[in-house]
Amino acid sequence: MQSLLNMSRGIDAFTRWTGKRLAWLILLAVVVSALNAIVRKSFDMSSNSWLELQWVLFSMVFLLCSPWTLLDNEHIRIDIVNNLLPKQVRNSIDVIGHAFFLLPLTFVMIITGGPFFVRSFEINEQSGNAGGLPQWPAKSLVILGFAFLLVQGISELIKRIAVMRGIIPDPHASQPHALEAEVEHLVEALKKE
Repeated sequence: MQSLLNMSRGIDAFTRWTGKRLAWLILLAVVVSALNAIVRKSFDMSSNSWLELQWVLFSMVFLLCSPWTLLDNEHIRIDIVNNLLPKQVRNSIDVIGHAFFLLPLTFVMIITGGPFFVRSFEINEQSGNAGGLPQWPAKSLVILGFAFLLVQGISELIKRIAVMRGIIPDPHASQPHALEAEVEHLVEALKKE
């Protein structure tokens, strides 16, 4: 189990490193969007390639940073119900969810996304919009994003099993949830008034 936990730590480090760098693409997408809007309004010119570039940049962040969201335990769940459950039940739900839902979904998306990308690459598929970008680089993001999510899902499964066996402490136990932190901040602000 220790070798699996070492592998999990390596995966987590890669996920965090990648996510922190790719998140900056949001800023680039905003700059591209703003410049495109300024040029369109000021000079009555527009470019489909710049418009599509901001979509691709956002897609890169959405797909390639989703493993970072999973790593930081910020993925979507019903926190109100989840927090009412005993810790052992929450851990079991996580293991079942990762093993029977997340990992199979990532496999399906990688397997079905492969031919989708390969065909697009083979024909050098271009945008349907005049002056748009090639489509195959954006389609490759589906495979890459779900491959990253698959690897991080395996890491999360390893850690959750280790937590259930008492081998490691729960990495999320001391981490305040973002919503809870925001509520505490608001309560403190109200007390000061």
